[in-house]
Amino acid sequence: MTTRDINTKKFKKNAFRYSKVRGETASRVRCPGGEIDVESLQRVVDIAKKYGQGTVNITNRQGFEIPGISLDDIDAVNHALQTIIENRGVNQEEYNGGYPASGTRNVVACPGKKLCPFGCYDTKAFAQEIDKAIFPNDHHVKIAFTGCSNDCAHVRLNDFGIMGQTEPQYNRDRCVGCEQCVKYCKKRSVGALSVVNGKIVRDTNKCIGCGVCINYCPTRAWTRSKEEYFRVVLLGRTGKKNPRLAEDFLKWADHDSIKKMIVNVYAYLDEYLDKAAVESKEHIGYIVDRTGFEEFLKYIMKGVELGPKCEMQGRLYWGGKRYDQTNELKKSMFRFSEREE
Repeated sequence: MTTRDINTKKFKKNAFRYSKVRGETASRVRCPGGEIDVESLQRVVDIAKKYGQGTVNITNRQGFEIPGISLDDIDAVNHALQTIIENRGVNQEEYNGGYPASGTRNVVACPGKKLCPFGCYDTKAFAQEIDKAIFPNDHHVKIAFTGCSNDCAHVRLNDFGIMGQTEPQYNRDRCVGCEQCVKYCKKRSVGALSVVNGKIVRDTNKCIGCGVCINYCPTRAWTRSKEEYFRVVLLGRTGKKNPRLAEDFLKWADHDSIKKMIVNVYAYLDEYLDKAAVESKEHIGYIVDRTGFEEFLKYIMKGVELGPKCEMQGRLYWGGKRYDQTNELKKSMFRFSEREE
C-alpha cells in the first residue's frame, strides 16, 4: 500500500503521520500529563519491535512516536494500541480503531508536587482531568501545566499555560529572624520579603506565590496555604510567522475557573476557525488576532466565576518579531555610522 491508496485525511486524523520513506508511517501515542505506567510503556516497546523499526521517539509534547510502520499494518497497530488506551484511561469513542482525533494536542505537565519540592499542586492529575474533558477533539489547542513559576514545562509556549501558586502563610511565633527566606526570595525569586522590626513582611503586590520562602525556612515559620492557586498565561506560540511568549492573564485563579475556561475555548474555535485553514491547523493566536481579544475573552469567560482573590489583567498585548522594526533599526544604525565617519 502507498499513500495514494489511503484516505490521507482519515489517516492523519487517526494520529498517523507522513513519512519520507515511501510506504511507511509513524504512529503517535498519547500520554496525557507525560505519565505512563510501565505495562503500557512495555506495550509501546512491543509495538515498535513488531511493527516498527525497533525505535521510539519521545515527542516535544511528552508523547511517543513509533516510526517505521508499514501502511499495511495500520489496522493491526490500532488494535494493539487499544490496550495502552485502556490502561491510560484516554477517552475513546471507537473500540480498536486507534485514536479518533489527532487534533487534540497531548496535555503537558511537569512532575509537580508528587516529586518536586517546589511543586504547588498535582500537575499530572490536573492535566489528565483536562485531557478527559477535551479529548477527542480536532481543534489544535496547546495546554501545559507547571508546578511553580520556575516553569519547567515551558507553559509560556502554549495557548493555555497554568503555573502553580501558593499563598505563603507566616507564623511570627516560629520565626527566629534568620532571614533565610528573605535571602532566597531575593536570590531565587522576586524579592517580595523584607525585615521590619526583626520580623518578615511580605509584599503581597510583588509576591508571585512561588513558595521559595517555604522551602528555605528552617523553622517552618512559612507554610503553604490549604487552598491551591494558579497563574494563567495565554496564547504563547512557536512557528514561522510570529512566535511569541504567552502573557499573564490571571493570578490567584482557582481550579474550576481554569477548567471551564479551557473547555469554553472550543466553542470559540467552532465559531471562528478559518475553515479553509483546517488542514494547516490555524493557530488559535492568529484567530484571536483576527477577531480581537475581547471576543475571545467573551467566549472563554462564559459562566466563569472567579474567586475573590483572583486578579485579571485588563488587556493583553503580545510581543514577537517585527521585521519592519528591525529594518528601521538597521537604517538608523547605518545613518549613525555615516555621521561618525
